[in-house]
Amino acid sequence: MRLRVSRQLLLLVAVSLVLVVVVLARRSDTPAGTASAPSNSRRARAVAGVNTTPPADVKLEVLKTAPSALEPSRRNPFQFKPKALPPAPPRAATVAPIVIAPPPVPQGPPPPPPIALKYIGVLDTAQGRVAVFRDSGGDIVNGKEGDIIDGRYRLLKIGVESADLAYVDGRGRQTIRLSGQ
Repeated sequence: MRLRVSRQLLLLVAVSLVLVVVVLARRSDTPAGTASAPSNSRRARAVAGVNTTPPADVKLEVLKTAPSALEPSRRNPFQFKPKALPPAPPRAATVAPIVIAPPPVPQGPPPPPPIALKYIGVLDTAQGRVAVFRDSGGDIVNGKEGDIIDGRYRLLKIGVESADLAYVDGRGRQTIRLSGQ
């Protein structure tokens, strides 16, 4: 019962709110300087007499002049004509293009290929730290600092997250991170 009364009350409030909004909107539509529609005819005549302006002076003779003779149209919408070519651009004086030569590439031996090992982790043993690597074939290779790994690389330094390796002949040095290369 209480729910039904509250719904009816809510509906009544919503309808009254809409009515108020409509009335306010209608009042704001009339301009501020103009009077609203008069309620009786006496007031209407009084307002009409005050606001009347004389009609404009219209010369009907000028409007009745004969139309001028027009030339026949040359346009035919059913006939296609080629488009006119656009005018040629003005010619400028010929200037030799500026050629910029690329910087010379240093010629030397190519850099060594990247080291094909992946750093897996570090083992702390009684003999010292041992780095664990995996080669391209999937084999596990271990080494301490200064050891030669896989017959091609020298392990220079073992870090927590990286290891420094170089080729045995000293050509290149590379740091391999723990996540791989």
